[in-house]
Amino acid sequence: MKYLVLIEGNTDKALIEILMGKGIFKISADDMLDLRPHQKRQIDTYLAALIRQLNADEKVKIIRIGDKISDNLRIPKDIISKIDSIIKYCTKPEFEMLLIMAENMTDVYEKQKSTVKPKTFAKTFIVFNKKRYNNTPDWVHMYFDKWLNKDIKELLKAYKQYKKHETDEMYLYDLVK
Repeated sequence: MKYLVLIEGNTDKALIEILMGKGIFKISADDMLDLRPHQKRQIDTYLAALIRQLNADEKVKIIRIGDKISDNLRIPKDIISKIDSIIKYCTKPEFEMLLIMAENMTDVYEKQKSTVKPKTFAKTFIVFNKKRYNNTPDWVHMYFDKWLNKDIKELLKAYKQYKKHETDEMYLYDLVK
């Protein structure tokens, strides 16, 4: 079984790479199609070609990670038989809520959330190493490197508990060892 990990956003991808680097992401690079996660919402020509190259009896489990993954995954007809399953992992609330929680600013944000989105709040109030949050992979890597010596699983657990909606989707925390 191979895993195709599709990630919606660049900040989410950066976080997954950090979790992989720390060895706490449940899916290893060796088990992934192309040895890495992909920042894509759909199976493109490149990924379809990789799936076609698998042994006849080998299947692919697709993992979709993002906050808005309600769109249907389009699978080329000739590879449908190679797909074992598709599982969605939700990053709601937004990635920026993870930053707000990491900075212990949840109470401050709660007072403003009716007028300010988490991304706007994070860009305004979260600064690390004299750099304001700018939702780029480089900033995310720089910021979460500080968590390498702390228990990032505890932060992700709190993030999971923060959720304010009920769905049948799995959550990012469910992908952590």
